[in-house]
Amino acid sequence: MKLYSFFRSGTSHRLRIALNLKGLAPDYIPVDLRVDEQAEAPFKAINPQGLVPALEMDDGRVLIQSPAIIEWLEERHPTPALLPADPEARAHVRALAAIVGCDVHPINNRRILQYLRKQFGADEAAVNAWCGTWITAGFDAIEAMLAKDQARGDFCFGGAPSLADVYLIPQVESARRFGVNLGQWPLISAVDAACATLPAFAKAAPAAQPDA
Repeated sequence: MKLYSFFRSGTSHRLRIALNLKGLAPDYIPVDLRVDEQAEAPFKAINPQGLVPALEMDDGRVLIQSPAIIEWLEERHPTPALLPADPEARAHVRALAAIVGCDVHPINNRRILQYLRKQFGADEAAVNAWCGTWITAGFDAIEAMLAKDQARGDFCFGGAPSLADVYLIPQVESARRFGVNLGQWPLISAVDAACATLPAFAKAAPAAQPDA
């Protein structure tokens, strides 16, 4: 397999974590978003949407969109599971992941920030404030959900990483990059510390990638 990725992309980061947790190590193909390589014809031939990540399978078929790829991983490589067996628990984990994947990341990704800079003249302080607003809203909700789960272990759910951690940790990395004070959320910070001890997360970190 080939993973088309950018080291600082949150969606690429979450997929790298999921692949590592599943014990898979595709070839890493960097796509440099800093020079808009994702918008050029060679990559658009791989992913017509012009976004990372993309996962090319051994037979040449290409999967796009990190939620869809992670669902495929869960179906094709079910152990270790990223979702609990209980339907209500699965919904809870999916909700935690969706706070990041649906409500925080999409309005803080590079395309949106570039638009704010180019169309509205936003400087870096304004961009950071924009990102911090939506990260704070999402993290406040996640922190409250973590506090309410009295059976939770060191991670977002239970005693092992789940889909929720796969989504949360890249957003924590983004929060640091945008100057958000993580001290506001001690439970999220503790989950981040627990994940950082695991090779699957450490190897997926932006600084550990060959294009960093």
